[in-house]
Amino acid sequence: MTARMLPVPDGLDGMRVDAGLAKLLGLSRTVVAELAESGEVRLDGRQAGKSDRLTAGGLLEVTLPEPEQPLSVVAEPVEGMRILHTDEDIVVVDKPVGVAVHPSPGWTGPTVVGGLAAAGLRISTSGAAERQGVVHRLDAGTTGVMVVAASEQAYTTLKRAFKERTVDKGYHALVQGHPDPTRGTIDAPIDRHPRQDHKFAVVAGGRPSITHYEVIEAFRAASLVDVKLETGRTHQIRVHFSALRHPCVGDLTYGADPVLARKLNLSRQWLHARKLGFAHPADGRWVEFTSEYPADLAAAVDTLRAES
Repeated sequence: MTARMLPVPDGLDGMRVDAGLAKLLGLSRTVVAELAESGEVRLDGRQAGKSDRLTAGGLLEVTLPEPEQPLSVVAEPVEGMRILHTDEDIVVVDKPVGVAVHPSPGWTGPTVVGGLAAAGLRISTSGAAERQGVVHRLDAGTTGVMVVAASEQAYTTLKRAFKERTVDKGYHALVQGHPDPTRGTIDAPIDRHPRQDHKFAVVAGGRPSITHYEVIEAFRAASLVDVKLETGRTHQIRVHFSALRHPCVGDLTYGADPVLARKLNLSRQWLHARKLGFAHPADGRWVEFTSEYPADLAAAVDTLRAES
């Protein structure tokens, strides 16, 4: 363990501990929040919580764990992963369920970057070793289209495009019940769940998060919804629709009905990255890629249609 002492600069006065300390140390807010929750952050001699406020001139004491060995990418074929497009700058894939985008602590399953390595596809070397070429992510339980940067220029250009929200990210979600109105915008900040660290939630003071939606087909127990993301927070669609009391069908983590999930034979959330459009990093021309529903999601919709 390494102890560090840091004076609070004027520019961070009034900022939350997790946000301010993340800026000072160059760590993610999630990592800093975990340090605070485990008692490793003190402010002026007192233990500080992640949501406490900093005071200019105060003294932060932080105990940092020893750095972990970097994760490595294992070249391993990924069953069911299709390459939709490849060129010198980008690789567009159709990600199957049960596949993470890149290695992470505790994940032992297949990854997109491992599958690309096994296929002999070159990707950008920008980014952390285990996330090279990764410019955006999908949950392991979410299927659909995503892009990986193949060149260094593409990595920089695409990272900027996602940050500046010029990428068209279109999802389809099957949500419980019938959202009212049938077309709208969910504008609600998201952060780590205050009590369950593996979840996220709508939290005052969280990161701004905006989801646009439109119901495209209504069934007796659920609605098929077209979703456009303006921001890209972790679990954003799942959290926002759960907050509306219309969780994604099959999403037991966020309050979905297990009876309906069993009836539709779903073992994960009904959420699919249907379309991805962006300016090609080589020449700026607009390109779009789409992904068809995988078998489990298509079967669930067919069952609902037959009953309606």
